Amino acid sequence: MFYGEYEHTVDEKNRLTLPVRFRDALAGGVVLARGIEKNIDIYPRESWDANVARIAELDSLTREAREMKRFVFAGATVTELDKQGRVLVPPHLGTHAGLSKEIVLAGVHDHIEIWDRSEWTTHLNAIEGSAGDVAERLADRRS
Repeated sequence: MFYGEYEHTVDEKNRLTLPVRFRDALAGGVVLARGIEKNIDIYPRESWDANVARIAELDSLTREAREMKRFVFAGATVTELDKQGRVLVPPHLGTHAGLSKEIVLAGVHDHIEIWDRSEWTTHLNAIEGSAGDVAERLADRRS
């Protein structure tokens, strides 16, 4: 399980060092993909298929399904951590997320998100004000 918020930097070769506490779970390789928001998602390779199964099962005869599949799968990259626990961020994903040198890694249960630090701050400020309302709506769905 991934949790926590970690401030890091991207080096001149577009590599970022992942927190030590995440590395064992990612030792089998990772998939980097466009996040739905302006971020990059990192999934353990062995759990990638399970995490995107709902998208894979969408009916490709619909335009929206094709667009969603293109968005998720065309931008995905399979890679490995190097011996220092670093991962290379492909340029197209860095552009999607608007990454600068200063980034935040956010553990989000089954995956990690990479955010530009200023974008993360803006995003977090926006959701903090509505978290209580969202929690109530989600609780209503369980009833």
